[in-house]
Amino acid sequence: MTINDNWVEQDLNPILSFSSQGKILHTNQEAQFLLNRVKKEQLYDLALKYAPSNYGFETSYINLTFYNYIFYAISVTYENDDEIHMKLYKSTSVKQDKKYAPKNTSKTNIFTLVDLTISTRKTKSEIKFIKNYDPSIPEFLMVASDFLKLLNNIYDAFNNNCKVLNTSVKLKTGEYIKLDDRKHSLVTIEIYADNYEQYNMDAVKHDKNRSSMILTLEKEKAIIDLPLILK
Repeated sequence: MTINDNWVEQDLNPILSFSSQGKILHTNQEAQFLLNRVKKEQLYDLALKYAPSNYGFETSYINLTFYNYIFYAISVTYENDDEIHMKLYKSTSVKQDKKYAPKNTSKTNIFTLVDLTISTRKTKSEIKFIKNYDPSIPEFLMVASDFLKLLNNIYDAFNNNCKVLNTSVKLKTGEYIKLDDRKHSLVTIEIYADNYEQYNMDAVKHDKNRSSMILTLEKEKAIIDLPLILK
């Protein structure tokens, strides 16, 4: 890998290359994280929308939000009709610093909280709950009551036609949140059914200004991100 290749790979902004058919030819690490949340077709359409009218390079200033990502500019370049290249510039407000000083925090085993919630709901529902846990996650500081309230609110958003409900708890690769000048890894909880039509994301209520939890509601699933604060 050349110095230029390494520079692109380590760039903190997503960089993608597409073929004329919309096939991904290259992505850097940051773009791969973005593709976990955004479909490649959306990004390809974005590249075409902001492409210069003739061969060359063009930067446009935009206000674009994809879930927890905010972008303030986009650069698009192409030298032939076979490939097009795009770079998105992340705003500094993405997962910005926030004062984390909630009351009633305690070291908690998140698996115990999820198991408790599922066990309680099993007594009132015929839904089959499937769990996928990363056992390497240790106990960490959180407000258990707030998490339980949000988790139950999300489960309530799945209607009576839901037969199978999946819950995964894992460490998020490559992302962190900065709180009080300290970086913390993120624990992510994903809840989804086999059929997104069984899920009403508009029914989920969450006050992001009163919580350290980051809630992302997608068409087919709900995602809770929690800072891994050990002390």
